[in-house]
Amino acid sequence: MLYIGEGFEGSGPNAAHINLYLGPKNGPISGALAGAAASPGPGHLPFQAVLKPNLPAKPVTLFIAKAVMESGSSHELMTWGPAQAGVAAGITAALLDGSLPAEAEDDWVAIAAVWVNPSANDAEEVYHNNKAATHLAAKRALVKGWPSRAELAEGVATVGNPFFTPKVA
Repeated sequence: MLYIGEGFEGSGPNAAHINLYLGPKNGPISGALAGAAASPGPGHLPFQAVLKPNLPAKPVTLFIAKAVMESGSSHELMTWGPAQAGVAAGITAALLDGSLPAEAEDDWVAIAAVWVNPSANDAEEVYHNNKAATHLAAKRALVKGWPSRAELAEGVATVGNPFFTPKVA
C-alpha cells in the first residue's frame, strides 16, 4: 500500500509545499526510499528528518529538497534547519494525534518532497509552515476519495498557484 498526500501552507517566500509519500515498510515505499537515499543529486541531498539530533521523526521520514541547495547559502540553512524540523514535527504530530495509524510508528516510512523558496527569510515562519503542510499532507494521504470530484471540478475551473494563474482556466 502506498499513500500520497499534499499540503501547502503560508504565503510569500516562507510558504511551504509538501508532497508526501508514505506506507508500510514491506510495500513499494521502502524501495523508493532506499533508491532516493542512495541517489543524491547536485544540490539535492536526501536526509532523515529529525526532531533534534539523536531523535528521528516517526515514522522514519526521508527529506528531499525540491529546490537546489547551494552550499553555505541562507537557503541551505533554511532547508536543513527550520524546514526539516517542521517536516519532522508535522509527521510526528500526525502520528501522535492519530491522523496516522498506530502501526505507522515503527512499521511505516515516509518520503517528503519539500519546497523551500530560495528567497525564504523567516526561519520561524518556514518552520511553522512546513510543520502545518506536512501534518496536512499526512492527514490527506489517508483520506479515501480526497480530493472529491466536486473539489476537482472547482479546481479545474480556478487553476492557479503562487507562481502562475492563467487568464482563462
